[in-house]
Amino acid sequence: MNILKLSTKNLLKNKLTTFLNIILVAFGVAILSILFLASTQIGNKLEQNAKDIDLVVGAKGSPLQLILSSIYHIDFPTGNIPLKDATELMQNPMVKKAVPLALGDNYQGHRIVGTDSGFVGLYGLKLSAGKFWSQDLEATIGSTVAAEAKLKVGDKFFGAHGLSDASDEHKHHAYTVTGILQAEGNVTDNLILTNIGSVYKMHEPDHDEHEVHVEENEIDNKEVTAILIQYRSPMSVVIFPRMVNQSTNMQAASPAMESARLFSLIGVGIETLKWFAVLIMAISAMSVFISLYNSMKEKKYDLAIMRCLGASKFKLFFLVMLEGLLITVSGAIFGLIIGHLAVQIIGVYQESSQARLTGLYFVNDEFYLIIAGLIIGIIASIIPALQTYRVDIARTLSKDK
Repeated sequence: MNILKLSTKNLLKNKLTTFLNIILVAFGVAILSILFLASTQIGNKLEQNAKDIDLVVGAKGSPLQLILSSIYHIDFPTGNIPLKDATELMQNPMVKKAVPLALGDNYQGHRIVGTDSGFVGLYGLKLSAGKFWSQDLEATIGSTVAAEAKLKVGDKFFGAHGLSDASDEHKHHAYTVTGILQAEGNVTDNLILTNIGSVYKMHEPDHDEHEVHVEENEIDNKEVTAILIQYRSPMSVVIFPRMVNQSTNMQAASPAMESARLFSLIGVGIETLKWFAVLIMAISAMSVFISLYNSMKEKKYDLAIMRCLGASKFKLFFLVMLEGLLITVSGAIFGLIIGHLAVQIIGVYQESSQARLTGLYFVNDEFYLIIAGLIIGIIASIIPALQTYRVDIARTLSKDK
């Protein structure tokens, strides 16, 4: 305990230098912490939202855009596909399960998704209140939608045309909330689910009531946005996407491949920031080393007095080592706090809630940042600490302090 007090007092003698060293370590650790937290949470979100979806089929265009719009709901669709062609594809023997999506409207920024009961099974959705939609203009809403829009079972609301704009409302028809989903921690928390007939009804106000429901024999001139597909067998992975892309006017995109491509696109920037953070931490190690090495010249007399009072060489060695460790470990802990606060603030001000980040999250890699702080402290302190063994007591005390 005496050594700890002495180390702390030595550091407080040079408050500005100590503070600068701590900030340098903290800044490097904070950058790495932010990168770990953001990449892990985004990766988990991508995996959760697409874990049971083998393929997405939609209009030709960018496959990445198709994935982002149909699974993650953070981009605009590539277009629509004829329901007749989509139905034929959904009945293909290689398809185990196919879920159609009809997009185009929103409510207060939350997307309204026209689909069928297969969507419930695909995501394993459960209710916290009410029931699932069963008729036109009935809607089951995600937990985040209910909280942010302050909707409850039985409430009515008007959808707006577009995926984010609320200016062009469909005033001729109102949705009725029939149920609220349990929080799943994925994109469904932010969606409003209804049947496809409701989406058609919104965009065809003059259609007769009995013609709105979508049956298998009423698909002429109808369109859907995309199809979420599960394969029946592993062989379909090779055959089915090629068949769709080459023999139809639609395109097939693999969520796994496009997610990997997305990460490869942003991976360069992440790696650059990681190396930048490592460089900062290396600079901080050099700064700690220089400050401790220089302080040894000033503390030689004090160390000699301590030796005369009975302090062993090892105790003095540990005293100097502890100073370096206090700086770097304090910086690492402070950096983790800064990193989590930064991610929490970023999450609060995110425009999109589909992949909202939170600072109330911890990853295993952050534990290694504490270890890195220890290693930096040891490396920076080892040479100054070894200098304690070279202190000549008689010569040091014979000189003026």
